[in-house]
Amino acid sequence: MKLATYKDGSRDGQLVVVSQDLSLAHYATGIAPTLQRVLDDWNFLSPQLQDLYTTLNQGRARHAFPFEPQRCMAPLPRAYQWADGSAFLNHAELVRQSRGAPVPERFKTDPLMYQGGSDDFLGPCDPIVCIDEAHGIDFEAEVAVITGDVPMGASPEAALEGVRLVMLANDVSLRHLIPAELEKGFGFVQSKPATAFSPVAVTPDELGTAWSQGRLHLTLQSTWNGRTVGLCHAGEDMNFHFGQLIAHLCATRNVRAGSIVGSGTVSNRSVEVNGRPEWPKGFSCIAEKRAMETLQDGAASTHYMKFGDTIRIEMKGLDGQSIFGAMDQTIQQVA
Repeated sequence: MKLATYKDGSRDGQLVVVSQDLSLAHYATGIAPTLQRVLDDWNFLSPQLQDLYTTLNQGRARHAFPFEPQRCMAPLPRAYQWADGSAFLNHAELVRQSRGAPVPERFKTDPLMYQGGSDDFLGPCDPIVCIDEAHGIDFEAEVAVITGDVPMGASPEAALEGVRLVMLANDVSLRHLIPAELEKGFGFVQSKPATAFSPVAVTPDELGTAWSQGRLHLTLQSTWNGRTVGLCHAGEDMNFHFGQLIAHLCATRNVRAGSIVGSGTVSNRSVEVNGRPEWPKGFSCIAEKRAMETLQDGAASTHYMKFGDTIRIEMKGLDGQSIFGAMDQTIQQVA
């Protein structure tokens, strides 16, 4: 099934069920007011939502209305936890290689992960509000999952069973603030503003064979200022699957229902063309493009985002239809 949260003036919005083709929606008020309420009692409430979803898809829902992504908050407008991994080693290797830094061997066996702010997410069509272009504004196109309860010490296989919903994320970064923060040894804070998520979150069964072994084997499309810059495959180069990422998170503590775990920037490896590295699938963040340029030409030439820039992130199924709806955002200066 597919679920979204509509804006209603409150912090947590109003849960709606969305049809498979994203054309119709129906309020889930009679079952649960919010998505967090469903996650807290998944086994009891999700079958009821599934019944409504089936009715909606059959055209028998009496109070259905056209689905409007512009009215959406993030599926979970605020969450108990937002932990973003770096499951695509190529991303770390590429960025480090461009500045002549090796990738530590432990990166290949122990996932990178940081805890972001989870109190203020962006809806899929909300502007990305920033203070200064000089901060180095960058998008990061990712896949993310929402979990149920996962106990401390769960194996990757058991942790994968905790995935309740899948969605897309734009984990916005302020690249020029990152180095100084990392030098302190305590991770990101100011360099990571609010994260945005796709209009809908879907249960893994909706993804069919594309959801396999904790990876989503489909193409993630990034369109910057109307130009497609990334058609990156979200499964083939994902070194750590979502079960491993969740197991890493719950190694020494419980993970509770309503936690969001991100894949990190979706990134594909280069191919050699006449002795020169090329990236035919493009990029899912500007930092990677700049790293590519450095490796190819000796210096980066692509600038980070400016006020007024747009970024659209979307994933389509094998039938060509949008699965999660599109994130369609504009960079905006704070008032």
